Amino acid sequence: MNLNPVYPEIFLVVAASAILLIDMFMADAKRNVTYVLSLASLAVCAWLSYDHFQSGATAYAFHGMFVSDPMASLLKLFSYLAVGVTLIYSRRYATDRGMLGGGMLGGEFYVLALFSLVGQMVMISGNNFLVIYLGLELMSLSLYALVALRRDHAVSTEAAMKYFILGALASGFLLYGMSMLYGATGSLELNEIAKATASGTIKPLILVFGVVFIVAGLAFKLGAVPFHMWVPDVYQGAPTGVTLLLGGAPKLAAFAICIRLLVEGLLQLAIDWQQMIMVLAVLSMVIGNITAIAQTNLKRMLAYSTIAQTGFMLLGLMSGVVGTDAQHAMSQNAVPAYSAAMFYSITYVLTTLGTFGLIMLLSRAGFEAENIDDLKGLNQRSPWFALVMGLFMFSLAGIPPLMGFYAKFEVLSAVINAHQVWLAVVAVLLSLIGAFYYLRVVKVMYFDEPADQAKIEATGEMRLVLSLNGLLALALGIFPGSLMAACATAIYKTLTT
Repeated sequence: MNLNPVYPEIFLVVAASAILLIDMFMADAKRNVTYVLSLASLAVCAWLSYDHFQSGATAYAFHGMFVSDPMASLLKLFSYLAVGVTLIYSRRYATDRGMLGGGMLGGEFYVLALFSLVGQMVMISGNNFLVIYLGLELMSLSLYALVALRRDHAVSTEAAMKYFILGALASGFLLYGMSMLYGATGSLELNEIAKATASGTIKPLILVFGVVFIVAGLAFKLGAVPFHMWVPDVYQGAPTGVTLLLGGAPKLAAFAICIRLLVEGLLQLAIDWQQMIMVLAVLSMVIGNITAIAQTNLKRMLAYSTIAQTGFMLLGLMSGVVGTDAQHAMSQNAVPAYSAAMFYSITYVLTTLGTFGLIMLLSRAGFEAENIDDLKGLNQRSPWFALVMGLFMFSLAGIPPLMGFYAKFEVLSAVINAHQVWLAVVAVLLSLIGAFYYLRVVKVMYFDEPADQAKIEATGEMRLVLSLNGLLALALGIFPGSLMAACATAIYKTLTT
């Protein structure tokens, strides 16, 4: 059996288990070892996945249940980056709040983050219903535990309970949809399901019912309306470091399983799932943008922003197939549309890392910088980090020349090419509404008097990475070609092999 495609996953499972054992024997004063080992493990995984990406080949393992293709390798690389940056941003924040302070908490923050990443990697490379579901549950269970990590904090435990109950419901939807498709096609492998649905011998009603449940399960994981109810409560209730783990790399894994399930497995049913995704996208943009305006809690505002941004990404996903002839349409608009959605997902994650990183920069022991008012006068306290936060807000609002503008432009181009001009107009109007609450944050930072005069304290590495994060938001807006080309190449090779 060829295990080369699975080397990153195998290594990370072994590394995370070893780190857990090593951490058991570490005194609090030497907890840095766990942190360094976690980052080193991510670096090794990145090297292995980059080697796969450079080869440009598609390889299967475990009898076709696991696939390593360019799309999987590229998304994994950015997942490693997202988790690594999250660990850097969260280090001081977690230590100040006792999340790394010995006892039963120890280094579980790092280990659970790594195991959630293993689940995401399995999701990204899953080519079989059960493998995708296995990865989804591994990721979800780790995140449930992370949200509840502060056991003495009532808001965190309440958020964990909501996330767990609603997550179990969504997993049931997804599993029920998979079981219906298995019953109809007789296979769990996506390639075989695609062939069976293309044969035209299966009753369409059964397939459509299965698709409905699968789309509902995917919508929950993406946080799309009307399956969004967990997002604001969990974002606000979870420790900020855990919120970043939730809002970062898992979005890339959710995008990957949308491509695997809907495009690679259920392309022949595109006319059905496109309509559902269109409704989810419009509702997400409407509810997300309008509700965010009323928020005073910064994390809750960013949660509704996430819902709106998810709606925009879904527009790219629904634009890949034009008309009813799925196979013909695949050669026309699929690569531009799906690569635009992939680019959007990556740039959104990079921006999210920075926004929550800055919240953790301003927080300190006994104080959470969670409200918009906590950013008042940031320009007077730290002009550089006010500029960095401004870059993130402008990027989320889609203002040129930042990467958020280019990402929105590419998605809108795909929507127009799919002959859905009205949908592009709606998206632009809702983005204009959404710009209000992003610009409000900038106004508070630059034109209000500081509410907090405390000195901003952070490690040198956090300041450096946060600064690079902000500069990257600008650089990818001015020079987006390399990343966009990598996304297009990855999507093309994935869909044609």
